Amino acid sequence: MDSTVDELKTRVAALREDAAASAPTHPDIARWRTATDADIDAIHAVIAAADAVDHPTWITPREDIADTFDVPHIDHTSDTILALDAGGTVVAFGSAFLHPSRAGALTSHLGGAVRPDLRRRGIGSVVMAWQRARGLEQIADALASLDAGDDAGVAGEAERWTADLKAYAEESQPGQQAIAAGAGLTPERWFTTMERDMGVAVPAISAAGEIALVPYTHDRDDDARLARNDAFRDHWGSLPSQPETWGKFVGGAFFRPDLSRLAVAPDGAVVGFCLASVNEDDWVALGASSAYIDLIGVVRSHRRRGIAPAVIAATLDAIAAAGLERAVLDVDTASPTGANALYENLGFRATDRQIAFVLHL
Repeated sequence: MDSTVDELKTRVAALREDAAASAPTHPDIARWRTATDADIDAIHAVIAAADAVDHPTWITPREDIADTFDVPHIDHTSDTILALDAGGTVVAFGSAFLHPSRAGALTSHLGGAVRPDLRRRGIGSVVMAWQRARGLEQIADALASLDAGDDAGVAGEAERWTADLKAYAEESQPGQQAIAAGAGLTPERWFTTMERDMGVAVPAISAAGEIALVPYTHDRDDDARLARNDAFRDHWGSLPSQPETWGKFVGGAFFRPDLSRLAVAPDGAVVGFCLASVNEDDWVALGASSAYIDLIGVVRSHRRRGIAPAVIAATLDAIAAAGLERAVLDVDTASPTGANALYENLGFRATDRQIAFVLHL
């Protein structure tokens, strides 16, 4: 729901009356504190234990956690809470990260985990209550900055705004869904994981017209980022990717330019992309070597020209040539581009699903 800044401020203030982001309490937790970069390994240990139960075919890399300590819009000393047992071990955590974009939308992403052996004791609900409160606090602060004009040139970009809290739960984990629902978030979107057996031949698909399909090169980093932002402008929940976070992605240890492909128009503009990464830690859990396709898109001015299947097929050819056994991706089941059917036609088959829970403010 689009609102003025003043309308949002009123609603957020009402929600915050009973939601102060103070330290939680729980009988099984000896101490609560916020996080520093010295806690990266401890947080990863909790996530790794949770991953093994929640989605055993893929693992969250330590690097993904470390990256969040190195971007300007996240301050873990106020945005992440840790739960410690009597021995000082971190057994649960929760974070609220406000997306840095101010293009008409404010979204705080709530994420966290409880070590599986301590689940079903109410720890997750207590952590989520803190996250919800922190997310509301972040949005209230952002609205105040917009109203005061602290973000130069930003407040005037949109007269109507949206604001929300967002969290994800595995469809196979009803406990996660109950925690999100208990915090007032409701299920709004389903995302399906799809896999492709690379032993099956990739269909031969040519690029349309004079579109060239080329390997990704880092001199096109910002061109690719801008193409991504245009391509995803009409996708649910998508906000513009910022240079710092994009740089972490394409400059990270897992991104594979050699497997990724760009669709380039005759004038040199990037009009489509299929970007892939490889995390060998996933291979044991999946039972096969694999590449993960992180992003697929076509800028809106070049849709319906057959660019998407061509650029995906080019990336699949590269994955096959590298000798990898599977290709994996995730797709919004209600994608406006009809992506589900496209991926099925290219040989992908659905496996697991994740649910996006949202509280619209």
